[in-house]
Amino acid sequence: MFLTARELSRLETPCVVIDVDRAKKNISALQAECGRRGVALRPHVKTHKMIPFARMQVQAGARGITACKVSEAEVMADGGLDDIFIAYPMVGDFRVRRAIALHRRIKRLILAVDSLEGARALNAAAEEAGVTLEVRLEVDTGARRTGSPRDEALSLALDIAHTMKHLRLTGIYTFKSLILDGRPTRDNALAGQEEGRLMGDTARALRNAGIDIRDVSAGSTPTGLTCADTGLVTEIRPGTYIFGDLMMVREHAAAPDEVAARIYATVVSTPGGQYAVIDGGTKTFPMDITPMTAPDYYPGYAAVVGRDDLHLLRMNEEHGMITCDGPELGLRVGQKLELMPIHVCPAVNLQNEVYLLENGALTKQKVDARGMLV
Repeated sequence: MFLTARELSRLETPCVVIDVDRAKKNISALQAECGRRGVALRPHVKTHKMIPFARMQVQAGARGITACKVSEAEVMADGGLDDIFIAYPMVGDFRVRRAIALHRRIKRLILAVDSLEGARALNAAAEEAGVTLEVRLEVDTGARRTGSPRDEALSLALDIAHTMKHLRLTGIYTFKSLILDGRPTRDNALAGQEEGRLMGDTARALRNAGIDIRDVSAGSTPTGLTCADTGLVTEIRPGTYIFGDLMMVREHAAAPDEVAARIYATVVSTPGGQYAVIDGGTKTFPMDITPMTAPDYYPGYAAVVGRDDLHLLRMNEEHGMITCDGPELGLRVGQKLELMPIHVCPAVNLQNEVYLLENGALTKQKVDARGMLV
């Protein structure tokens, strides 16, 4: 258990508890590994969404931070973070206006483009505002999400560099996920090596065409270090490493004792002893994975710590139904359960505030950038 009986008694459930000492160790460990490899670390704040943890990362040596949306970046800027990369296509007049305002008030803002249409609109807005915006071109290296196809990246980069005077193209970036040769893989090392190689090839093509690419940014938590080992990227952007979760354990990116986050819930009913109902449902536990399916066969929407025979497989908004493989459920009304999140990033985003466990004390911390969608 994360908590002593006394600490457990203080919790209002359902809730997320973060072990701050474990999170600090995770921050320090990855920063040291990046230092040994000579690669910059620009962690993604979408995992924790909290200003104090972003400050810890920068104070430990991170170059700056990565955000997903402009609203998330605004929250971080309000907290004193002044070197921010928004790793999401800057499309939509409303986003662009806010990004330009943010550009005016922090030291460094890097924006993302992945299409000719988006780049032209961003350039026109920058021209009208009388500013020049630093941008990175996103390249699709296999995730098939956002990103310019690799065979189109050079043409798009040339268009930006030669015809868009209010955009300054300084780098390329990618999110590849665990993809190898275009297919899902469980091999972190090979996936990371391929990621580095593909980005290195793309950067070389752009440089040979006369485009001054300084930053080659890649690497999630599972692939970041092996990608850095290629020597072909200048920066990695992991996020989940700070807290960890069952997904990272299964993807060989964290040990169970390195996971710094837990979800706690209280058993509120045990109808007939056949199953237990806990006070957390879809408003507490993310549903972005499908339990009991290949390749990971996650045991439910969260894993009950210490009870591999228990499964959270059915939920309503405020109810979670816990079932048991065997004949003995062994849960009682009023009991508090400790669960490991499958994917910690959306789990944190479902909370207005989390508990921080530090030096034996529990305090509450607002999730500063919760729900920042724009």
